[in-house]
Amino acid sequence: MDSVQTVIQILLMSGSGSGSGSGVWVFKNGVMQLQPEQPAAARKALLYVPTGERMTSLELLERRLGAHGWERYYENRDIVQLHRRDGGIDLISLPRDFAQFRSTHMYDVVLKNRDSFKVVDVPS
Repeated sequence: MDSVQTVIQILLMSGSGSGSGSGVWVFKNGVMQLQPEQPAAARKALLYVPTGERMTSLELLERRLGAHGWERYYENRDIVQLHRRDGGIDLISLPRDFAQFRSTHMYDVVLKNRDSFKVVDVPS
């Protein structure tokens, strides 16, 4: 990791203003700036490592996670939460609308399934 530039993604929840308040905090040379988050599909993709397959839908991602012991725990009209069948305390929250799938969701999946998924740059 480059010591000059460290990127930390933080999902901000803002109670005021018309914007969502989401973005990426970039720390560069001691200066912190909030850069608005763009749709993840435009620049990042979640890759299922064993097959090299990009996750393009909630159904496909759920199927792959199911093979690793994840199952639906809770759902409403906006989100789907998955938990491990073995009773672990980890939860993965995903937007039901895959167009709202952001890099924060991708890194959550990767963090809890390190050997099976990774986030990759999408060539422009």
